[in-house]
Amino acid sequence: MLPAKTQVGRYELLGLIGAGGMGEVYRARDTTLDRIVALKLISEKLLLDPLAIRRFQREARSASALNHPHICTVYDIGDWNGRPFIAMEYLEGESLRRRLDKGPLKLEELVRFAIDIADALEAAHAHEIVHRDIKPANLFITRQASVKILDFGLAKRTVAKVKSKVSGVDETEIADEGDLSHPGSVGGTVNYMSRSRPAAKNWTRAPTSSRSDWLFTRWPPESWLSVEKRRLRYLPRC
Repeated sequence: MLPAKTQVGRYELLGLIGAGGMGEVYRARDTTLDRIVALKLISEKLLLDPLAIRRFQREARSASALNHPHICTVYDIGDWNGRPFIAMEYLEGESLRRRLDKGPLKLEELVRFAIDIADALEAAHAHEIVHRDIKPANLFITRQASVKILDFGLAKRTVAKVKSKVSGVDETEIADEGDLSHPGSVGGTVNYMSRSRPAAKNWTRAPTSSRSDWLFTRWPPESWLSVEKRRLRYLPRC
């Protein structure tokens, strides 16, 4: 963890927001534009992992290609002492995961958030980007009660429209960007993964389409695991 007042390029660190497997996120001040940002630095222990670095860079590329009110905005990407970083919109509020820990959403909130998330995903898919890890921890509710999609670290770009054997309509398939997962690992979060992936014979390499993002519109998303006990917890009481 870096101390406050550390200068990372043109950004002055003000304090740690949180840390995860990929790195740390700091509240920082852009000394050039004089604004507060969230600065994400890749973890030092991952600097020798080329796959982790490529995944971090992919997150920056994917999110920076999108401009939508319900997707966290990326302002800048760079490198500091050999550590890649992403400067993002600073958000005040809490993740949907923490919000749900306090109790079920009101019906009005649920409908509004679902519409906003769907609108953001539609914009991402229009830019040929599939998030692949939509879950409460990657959705942020601001103090203005607006929802934002975070963390495009598992996102993939798409290239082709193919005719669905089920619906008969055009659906998007994933482009082959190269495997950025470790052998035998699964990209995504199991409880929020589309059923088609674990149902596949080789499900660690099963194809994914833009439909994977839309499955989150079920509240909560049902996975191949037994998560029925969560349903009553998350569904609003009508």
